[in-house]
Amino acid sequence: MTANINYVDQIVAALAERLDDCEIDLLRQYALLVLVTGEHTTEQDAHDAWATWRTATNPRHRLLVPFRHLTAEAQALNTPYADAIRAVATRLREGEIHSKRRSEALV
Repeated sequence: MTANINYVDQIVAALAERLDDCEIDLLRQYALLVLVTGEHTTEQDAHDAWATWRTATNPRHRLLVPFRHLTAEAQALNTPYADAIRAVATRLREGEIHSKRRSEALV
């Protein structure tokens, strides 16, 4: 990654390495989860982020229902995404991503 990339784009790039089937706008939703829920991200969190993105791209999608109303099989579709979010959050916590100190990043 180049030095000019911002911290959100660093997270998006790390997610894209694991989730090569996702569009950039969805990856940005997942990047927010990395920052907000991090290693505690649940499959429901991943579904909700996907649902906010999917509402803009296909508002009649059959899986646009609350997580608890999904079948177990449909709920399980969120696991790889939640796993990737948690893994990137771990890398962020361990300093592998966004390694600049916050004070330097704000200048």
